Amino acid sequence: MQLFSFFNSFLSLLIVLSVSGSEDEEEAMNAHKTIYEFVVKDADGNEVSMEKYRGQVLIVVNVASKCGFTHSNYKQLKQLSDNYYDMGLRVAAFPCNQFGGQEPGCELDVRMFVKDTYEYEPDLYAKINVNGQQADPLYTYLKKEQGGTLIDAIKWNFTKFLINRRGQVVKRYAPTTEPSKMEADIEKLLSESENL
Repeated sequence: MQLFSFFNSFLSLLIVLSVSGSEDEEEAMNAHKTIYEFVVKDADGNEVSMEKYRGQVLIVVNVASKCGFTHSNYKQLKQLSDNYYDMGLRVAAFPCNQFGGQEPGCELDVRMFVKDTYEYEPDLYAKINVNGQQADPLYTYLKKEQGGTLIDAIKWNFTKFLINRRGQVVKRYAPTTEPSKMEADIEKLLSESENL
């Protein structure tokens, strides 16, 4: 009985968290129709419009260098990039230290780690928060477009969002989903026209 009461309370909390949001989050959801409307900072601190990905298929992923998912994700993201870059696939990697402190370094450290360890250079952006009141507006939008199981919050490192050639968020993948499992969805989006 006590376990049932705890579970019921926990479930109620999750429901409240999933439906509650700040006015800023509501505005972000209502104001933006595609990712192209967002400006982010790259790893060097320069502002970059997501418009640069117009006409491309994009994977947006929150990354960490010291996570149990790091090796398989970077290795497979590199493989996908190698296989599909010429067809229009891009990867936007956003370092985040919100999960177990597993991305403690600066952007330069992240860039060197990925380049030296995996011989891979995804589009690397500034370290951000993906949850909470300080969440980057892009991630607030991504979470609203493709919510998670029970709650919309990003649950761990290497949550992946797949964006079509028109800048629309079409699918969200859990951290436990390896990038290679996204391949059929990527191929389908790459075969679509930007003008659909």
